[in-house]
Amino acid sequence: MTELLKKAFNEASKLSPDEQDELAFLLLAELESDRRWTSSFEKSQGALSRWGREALDEHHRGETEDLDPANL
Repeated sequence: MTELLKKAFNEASKLSPDEQDELAFLLLAELESDRRWTSSFEKSQGALSRWGREALDEHHRGETEDLDPANL
């Protein structure tokens, strides 16, 4: 455990039990959300690569247009 995390947990230990539970809930939810996002991103790499290749192929065939930010 890093020193910063130890310091955070030490400060959290000074909170009321209800506040500690709320902080724990938020931390666990954030960690789970990160795991789900990472898993989804890893699973999407094949599709993202394929779409990227398709977009480049379309560009090389002259089937794309330059993006004009003024028209967004």
